[in-house]
Amino acid sequence: MANTITKRELVNQISADLGSGFTQNEVLEVVQKAVEVITDALGKGDRVVIRNFGTFQVKEVKAKVGRNPKNPGKDVPIPARSVVKFKVGKTLKDTVAQVSL
Repeated sequence: MANTITKRELVNQISADLGSGFTQNEVLEVVQKAVEVITDALGKGDRVVIRNFGTFQVKEVKAKVGRNPKNPGKDVPIPARSVVKFKVGKTLKDTVAQVSL
């Protein structure tokens, strides 16, 4: 089973990789700011491209009719909504292709 890496563990790893050049608090500020910038851009409908990693973009999901599993005879309208889609970049795709779980 794969491990889960939290933001704190990400900060710890980046801080360790950078050595004594940056404190964990400085790295945390950069990671948090990156998340905020990506979130704000997507909130405006912009695309966020991180070369070799991937592209985040907002897509519209059309309205549709669903079914309630407890009452399959009844239609349930599902309104249109915006969702974030992620398209994997080449380097990430190649790296993940080599993983065996």
